[in-house]
Amino acid sequence: MGKYFGTDGFRGEANVDLTVEHAYKVGRYLGYYYGKQHEDGKAHVVIGKDTRLSSYMFEYSLVAGLTASGADVYLMHVTPTPSVSYIVRTGDFDCGIMISASHNPYYDNGIKVINGQGYKLEAAIENEIEQYIDGELGEIPFAKKDSIGKTTDYTMGRNRYIGYLLTIPTRPFKGMRIGLDCANGASYLVAKSVYDALGAKTYVINNEPNGTNINTDCGSTHIEKLQAFVKEKGLDVGFAFDGDADRCLAVDDKGEIVDGDKILYVCGRYLKDKGELNNNTIVTTIMSNLGLYKALDKKGINYEKTAVGDKYVFENMMEHGHSIGGEQSGHIIFSKYATTGDGVLTSLMIMETILGRKVKLSELFHSLTIYPQLLVNVKVSSKDAVMNDADVLKLNDEIAAELGDDGRLLLRQSGTEPVIRVMVEAATDELCEKYVYKMVDLIKAKGYAVE
Repeated sequence: MGKYFGTDGFRGEANVDLTVEHAYKVGRYLGYYYGKQHEDGKAHVVIGKDTRLSSYMFEYSLVAGLTASGADVYLMHVTPTPSVSYIVRTGDFDCGIMISASHNPYYDNGIKVINGQGYKLEAAIENEIEQYIDGELGEIPFAKKDSIGKTTDYTMGRNRYIGYLLTIPTRPFKGMRIGLDCANGASYLVAKSVYDALGAKTYVINNEPNGTNINTDCGSTHIEKLQAFVKEKGLDVGFAFDGDADRCLAVDDKGEIVDGDKILYVCGRYLKDKGELNNNTIVTTIMSNLGLYKALDKKGINYEKTAVGDKYVFENMMEHGHSIGGEQSGHIIFSKYATTGDGVLTSLMIMETILGRKVKLSELFHSLTIYPQLLVNVKVSSKDAVMNDADVLKLNDEIAAELGDDGRLLLRQSGTEPVIRVMVEAATDELCEKYVYKMVDLIKAKGYAVE
């Protein structure tokens, strides 16, 4: 990761870690960089944003920087992250920019740049942007006279995306009672429109954004609100999105949570039965539940395990041509339809499975047993020292031997904090707690933990 750009763009508290000056310079450099690739020096950039108060401020800063470098800018306004990716890869754009901090609180924000193929911007270009921000590349020229860029309203881009989503389901949703939690975020102008057009009886909560209520006690990070709503209204299924709508978690007809692992299992099996599960393989991260792997083994479905992060899931899928992959958090990628996680698309694929199987969502997990899981974060003085400590490694092996095939211990370094994550899956909550704290206590006893 770079100085400013992490695995999911340039993110931080608005006007603290990420300022309007940063946004202006990002725009300046992108307009300059892509402008050099055109004879007329004019790049074409599309911008979307979520509903945070600061998203408008960053939108204007980016536009100022881009147009000052000669780029023409197309504003999709409030729209999901995957819609920007879709519009960039299907339209005549050099890159796309999404202004969002995803599931973070409203006071955070971020700038995610998407290249012309709809993928995350290359690290080499991000490094150049960082150098420009820090003044290491010197000044770049301003556009002058008729070379100055212009800004165009492009809400039709969001409508094109909605139209695309409507082509994906193979059957109408007539008679289905669907609950949607839009997290007061980017899906509020999209999700209900899609479900209404497909004939569902749609019930929506948290679709009145005010700039400060995005992700606040709602959406996929607070799914208990949707659980209660589904049970209260007697709905067939509910879907909860995060702030920028690239994630989706579901609630079944009994009010139970359907996380990313369950979504991978249900949709992966359905794709296999349709002959559409490329390489007979589902891509997961190392944090996926042991129960998922055992269930896939029983069904004869292969799986890949990547490092934590949708970036790594996507890279594996592209390298090998796999159809589906994702994370427990609900960031699911269907490579036939998208180049990034897409919450609304994921919900449509779950609906395809429910209607195709002709059963309730709660009836699709009979062969799947999710193991209890406990994760404890330990702040440490040196992550490398912990991961290479002989006593830690010895205890890791001992716990693994004791758990055998009915559990596992996973030690992982945080990519962004001075933290070691200790995770145990086992047959009972008691076993999880026993082994997690056995490892945590050793880390503390060795003097690595800090307050």
